[in-house]
Amino acid sequence: MRTQVGIVGAGPAGLMLSHLLHRAGIDSVIVENRSRAYCEARIRAGLIEQWAADMLVETGVGARMQRESMVHDGIHLNFGGGLHHIDFHKLVGKRVTIYGQQEVVKDLIARRLEDGTKILFEVEGTTLHDIGTAAPKIRFRHDGRADEIECDVIGGCDGFHGVSRPSIPSGVLTTYEREYPFGWLGILAQAQPVADELIYSYHRNGFSLYSMRSPSLVRYYLQCAPDEDPERWSDQQVWDELELRLSGVRVLPRGPVVEKIVAPMRSFVVEPMQHGRLFLAGDSAHIVPPTGAKGMNLAFADVRVLSKAIAAFYRSGATGLLDQYSQTCLRRVWKAQRFSWWMTRLFHLFPEETPFDRKRQLAELDYVASSAVAATSLAENYVGLPVE
Repeated sequence: MRTQVGIVGAGPAGLMLSHLLHRAGIDSVIVENRSRAYCEARIRAGLIEQWAADMLVETGVGARMQRESMVHDGIHLNFGGGLHHIDFHKLVGKRVTIYGQQEVVKDLIARRLEDGTKILFEVEGTTLHDIGTAAPKIRFRHDGRADEIECDVIGGCDGFHGVSRPSIPSGVLTTYEREYPFGWLGILAQAQPVADELIYSYHRNGFSLYSMRSPSLVRYYLQCAPDEDPERWSDQQVWDELELRLSGVRVLPRGPVVEKIVAPMRSFVVEPMQHGRLFLAGDSAHIVPPTGAKGMNLAFADVRVLSKAIAAFYRSGATGLLDQYSQTCLRRVWKAQRFSWWMTRLFHLFPEETPFDRKRQLAELDYVASSAVAATSLAENYVGLPVE
């Protein structure tokens, strides 16, 4: 089959890229190795920066988000036995939206199919060919038959473990990464939220995060060993430890735990984010620790830049914006990495740290909570830096 842009991956990056291209009159085909049901049920973080929420609304896929999401003016920092509110709206005039990533995926899939975009789910054996030429190809098996997509551009939006990044020849990419000596034990529970906004908590036992997915569904995290077995924790042990790390500042509503996972903590970037006619976007090019809530937002920023570059290419044949894609995206990616590292370092206990470091962390938290300048810097980064 023939299309203008072939897209590997039906996650937020691939679906949004296809959506933005459609609005520019550019055809695409998406291939995805998972089923539609899997993509729509896979629960991931759902904090959306204001510019990204605005983009969903402005491009016609944000109506359900507007009805069902929760809009937050800020976050709480919990340390020293008290809660300290960072008011984003007061400081920088912006907010963040809580709306599950799986819900964004549902909305985008429905819209892509309504618009007539071909999404091939449950493909097998995907490989990329001729990416260094003007006629790249995506080969795969679907419904038991071999198939091929001929296109002008490939969007590699298939995540950290996908085939896109490994398809780039050896020696082209430089990898920058950091593994953290801890993970997050996460629970999803049917319970009332402990607060109307997220709480980032510093405690002598380690970091914890109190978040929500809806008025009756909460997502909580505890710093743990990177190889922690989640089944080692009973539901009561999880709730007791969460309440301990909240330091008694709030009564913690409890409820049935429906999921227990351990999430690894990693920082990862490859440069460049392109080779020939293959352009990496989202987790295929970079991973941030979830402390800064940047994952899906960075993916959206990538494909916003990429869609504009592809549109310019089809309008005039000029490749200037395509050539600059990696450089443009990486400026924002590294700022997000810096902020996510800073937030991680601010709240987590590192095994090599000393009592001096613990005192330094508390002093920095106190500075952020008491300085309008420091709080504004946090707010500016949290709600989302401008997209090129």
